[in-house]
Amino acid sequence: MSSTQQPEATAYWTVGQDQGELRTEDLPAPGPEEAVVRALYSGISKGTELIVHAARVPQRVAQEVRAPHQEGSFPSPVKFGYLSVGIVEQGPEDWTGRTVFCLHPHQDRYVVSTSELTRIPDGVPSRRAVLTGTVETAVNALWEAGPRLGDRIAVIGAGLVGGMVAALLRTFPLARLQLIDVDPARRKLADALGMAFALPADALPDCDIVFHCSASQEGLGRALQLVGDEGEIIEMSWYADNKVTLPLGEDFHARRLSIRASQVGVVARSRRHRRSKADRLDLAVSLLKDPVFDVFLTGESPFTDLPDVVQQLARGELEALCHVISYPHPSAPESS
Repeated sequence: MSSTQQPEATAYWTVGQDQGELRTEDLPAPGPEEAVVRALYSGISKGTELIVHAARVPQRVAQEVRAPHQEGSFPSPVKFGYLSVGIVEQGPEDWTGRTVFCLHPHQDRYVVSTSELTRIPDGVPSRRAVLTGTVETAVNALWEAGPRLGDRIAVIGAGLVGGMVAALLRTFPLARLQLIDVDPARRKLADALGMAFALPADALPDCDIVFHCSASQEGLGRALQLVGDEGEIIEMSWYADNKVTLPLGEDFHARRLSIRASQVGVVARSRRHRRSKADRLDLAVSLLKDPVFDVFLTGESPFTDLPDVVQQLARGELEALCHVISYPHPSAPESS
């Protein structure tokens, strides 16, 4: 490349329903408080990204669910994603050479404000750090719920988000914690996290809090049965354009139950005046020093294969909690 040629970057775009491709674009020059980041890894947040891939984002909330550095508009073409780890190649002196997390789409190089970067601390491998955004989601849900000493808690849905909530709760002084899923194979995840597993029919009732993460009306209906009188359900699922029917004539009114949404776009109300989004991300990445989180990294593919990987995930041919995308880099560090 000549000294006058505009540097380029390659990014993944959803270009139509069930269609994605890699596109090349010009890389802008960084401003005074901006950094050039070369990606090391990114993670596929399967639930949300497959909704985007299938063009199922409701237009009513299309603006509200935009990712921080998204380009384009739903349904397509759109550059979407938010689990990126890279190394700062160019920028302010105190950032250059640092390994960082950014809520950025899948892209090999990008320019962002340093205020949008989260430093990855020593002891957190770069590959594991792609989970920062998902840990942040779980932290916000726990701030919403406020679990207390001796609580009985159930987490319904042992996917990436549900498993992450359970992973954080396992360190709390609870009386009971169950991870619940319709798939018996998810018992392996519960075992790896050192907690009890149950199929929905076998789950224990009278919970103080139920975190619902299955994105199914059956799961939410079961949550209404499992939570105790005047208990609370923290709803973490995004149903997109799915219609959900609930038996509200049964437990809901009779036992004075509550269903509360947890949405990571804002800091939970109980912490909003004392914690920023940056504080929440710093906490999330620090929690990833625990190697137990490696259980969520269930596959890896090179960036050039990303369009095929998304198709395989959409068709159910590739089982994954968080599938990692790796980017070529001559000196990719394993930790910061």
